[in-house]
Amino acid sequence: MHLAPSRFALRVTCPSTRGIVAAISTYLADSGGNITDSAQFDDAGTGRFFMRTSFVSEDGRSLADLQAGFAPIAARFDMDFAFVDEAAKRKVVVMVSRFGHCLNDLLYRSRIGALPVEIVGVISNHMDYQKVVVNQDIPYHCIKVTPQNKAEAEAQQMRIVEDCGAELIVLARYMQVLSDAMCQKFSGRIINIHHSFLPSFKGANPYKQAFEKGVKLIGATSHYVTSDLDEGPIIEQDIIRVTHAQSNEDYVSLGRDVESQVLARAIHAHVNGRVFINGHKTVVFPASPGSYASERMG
Repeated sequence: MHLAPSRFALRVTCPSTRGIVAAISTYLADSGGNITDSAQFDDAGTGRFFMRTSFVSEDGRSLADLQAGFAPIAARFDMDFAFVDEAAKRKVVVMVSRFGHCLNDLLYRSRIGALPVEIVGVISNHMDYQKVVVNQDIPYHCIKVTPQNKAEAEAQQMRIVEDCGAELIVLARYMQVLSDAMCQKFSGRIINIHHSFLPSFKGANPYKQAFEKGVKLIGATSHYVTSDLDEGPIIEQDIIRVTHAQSNEDYVSLGRDVESQVLARAIHAHVNGRVFINGHKTVVFPASPGSYASERMG
């Protein structure tokens, strides 16, 4: 039986200089790699170069072989780099409180293959979504969080993440502020959805704030979590138009769809290796052809 060639991606960031693209292209070609998609960005402000290249390994090279062979080039250009298997599903832990629209959306997208992730656990401070989660054979962990037990609760959460081998934590409307220690431990590995178009309308009840200001556009922002509340590098944003005739409750309902879509797009970009943290900002490359294809429709 003929096996399909492996599809990999190479992520690179390094100081900007000439010869980087040539060195990468030559290495991949000499290693049996056929480039199918590539994107790059040279940040003149920071002097950093970013590149993501998808390729097919036509001679069956393994990730370990590719990684080892590329090391001398990486050393020459002072690169941070990683080869990733585009077919591998990333393990994700989802954290949620009492708003379940983002969780339900992620469960569905994961089930049909629209997101290349395996949800290996759901952590909540409430029991609201236990049945819907365990019915999909996903472990559900209810951990109550109070000011008195916050440190103990977070230690338990972090053990769950590590024990199940999760590569990413998704805050799907998890209404607890994470400690500095947890943010630092999983730096670049926690994605949040904020139900407003940051930097406007931070904090509690942003839709009410927007309603009282009479805005005509509401939106959502997905960003990496840092110890600075709602200040992490932004991955994805979107908006929807509202009018004077709509109520605060309308804003909330309309916002749910935007939140779900923005969070899913941010996760898709992260797990496909399309996001690079660049100081307080991000570089987000376009999706490769075929990366949105679903395994099935239901």
